[in-house]
Amino acid sequence: MFGINGPEFILLLIIGLLVIGPSRLPEYTQKLANIVKEVRRMASGAREQIKEEVGIDIDDVDWKKYDPRQYDPRRIIREALLEDDTKPVSAGAPAAVAAAEERKPARVVERLPEGVPAPFDTEAT
Repeated sequence: MFGINGPEFILLLIIGLLVIGPSRLPEYTQKLANIVKEVRRMASGAREQIKEEVGIDIDDVDWKKYDPRQYDPRRIIREALLEDDTKPVSAGAPAAVAAAEERKPARVVERLPEGVPAPFDTEAT
């Protein structure tokens, strides 16, 4: 916790007790208790607000699904490259959809004539 080990924490606690003193110690412990209660109240209020606005309980969310460590970029790229881009038209599809699939223009690739250098934009690099 904050890079403080056990003996350092005890030393800071003792120094804090000496600085605060026994006369003001009950006052500061009460302030600390009030702060903890306020933080708990705010957290439960935020939980209730999320439940009202989103409609789900935070406890019901599968947080492992959103863990970024599960995403392997190599696997995602491999799956995207191996994915079939052409989707077959199902048998129950309307004829207009099938006709629209057939009328798609072919992709046109323009190539420079041989020996002509590619354009270079000095401001883009």
